[in-house]
Amino acid sequence: MSTEQRSVSEEEIGESILRLVSERGEGKTVCPSEVARHLGGPHPDGWSPLMQPIRRMAVRLTKEGRIAILRKGKPVADPDDFRGIYRLGMPVPATGEA
Repeated sequence: MSTEQRSVSEEEIGESILRLVSERGEGKTVCPSEVARHLGGPHPDGWSPLMQPIRRMAVRLTKEGRIAILRKGKPVADPDDFRGIYRLGMPVPATGEA
């Protein structure tokens, strides 16, 4: 049984992130590995290589204000510089000070 890895475009990654986050809804989050498995299938050989491209796309979409990268339930301060386990969610509205 061969594990043929199909090429996944940045566009497909972006669309999948947006779709999964949107389907999950406000106040809920998606694990990046869910996106990877959605695109690459259940076998680690298929989804594992997608984790870095998914992270890069998540950073881009966060900068565009289309999603939020969350750590411990809070949006990361700097999408270009965060470490560890993260999740993806709907954009968090900016709270203006009264």
